[in-house]
Amino acid sequence: MASVGNLEDAARKRKERLAALKKRAQDSKVTGGNEDEPPTKIAAKEPKFRSYQPEDDQLKDKAVEAAKPVQVEPIVQEQLEASKPVPLVEEVDLVNLAPRKPDWDLKRDVAKKLEKLEKRTQRAIAELIRERLQSGEREDLAAVVNAKAVAAAQRQNDDHDDYDSD
Repeated sequence: MASVGNLEDAARKRKERLAALKKRAQDSKVTGGNEDEPPTKIAAKEPKFRSYQPEDDQLKDKAVEAAKPVQVEPIVQEQLEASKPVPLVEEVDLVNLAPRKPDWDLKRDVAKKLEKLEKRTQRAIAELIRERLQSGEREDLAAVVNAKAVAAAQRQNDDHDDYDSD
């Protein structure tokens, strides 16, 4: 229990110190300084006239001269010139940037599917030719082969025309 008594004593001493500090602070506000110094006359501040021109001769020397504006036009001009973007490319040729045909990407995407279909078509034609050969229709076979050759030639011409128009 001795520790409780010590804690109470420490708390009482703290309160006394705080009360003494408050008293000093109040006294210094009243006297205008510390307790150790005798109360003195508070120094009067001299007025500065910024927007008022006094008529009294004694006060005219306390007037502050009007501020002169700084020329900002050259500074702003320099900043505007510095902020202009530097052109990287003088002229862009839109013809070289745009694709030659608007559907080139569609053709590219469909090319794999068309290859598969072309293979199936070739197999189907081969089966039809075999069937006709087996059935003995030789005259019709020549017509089918000629028709196939004509279709292939026509397809090549169409492909060739597509490349020429690029």
